[in-house]
Amino acid sequence: MVAEANGDLAGFVIGFLSPSQPDEAHIHFTGIAPRWRRTGLAQDLYERFFTTAREHGRTTVRALTSPQNTTSIRFHESMGFTSSEPIKDYDGPTLDRVTFVRHLDPA
Repeated sequence: MVAEANGDLAGFVIGFLSPSQPDEAHIHFTGIAPRWRRTGLAQDLYERFFTTAREHGRTTVRALTSPQNTTSIRFHESMGFTSSEPIKDYDGPTLDRVTFVRHLDPA
């Protein structure tokens, strides 16, 4: 999902429909330009992703972030995700992560 403003990139969500888990979609990476933060753009992009996931029969969306990224943790929780405690070495030695899961209503 990409959002532009006046020809400039304002934000994006990179996600995918899991090929091995037919009920899941994953948000892999999100970026919002500094001047577009706290405008609702990230929420809009996530909602678009949720709609696409539902249209493809997905009922669960997963995401992750580092435990230090408290802004991301707060954002995901505000979007209805349940967060885990930090998982030690999730992405390799010293790369701890917090995982998120959100269940979607069917389309």
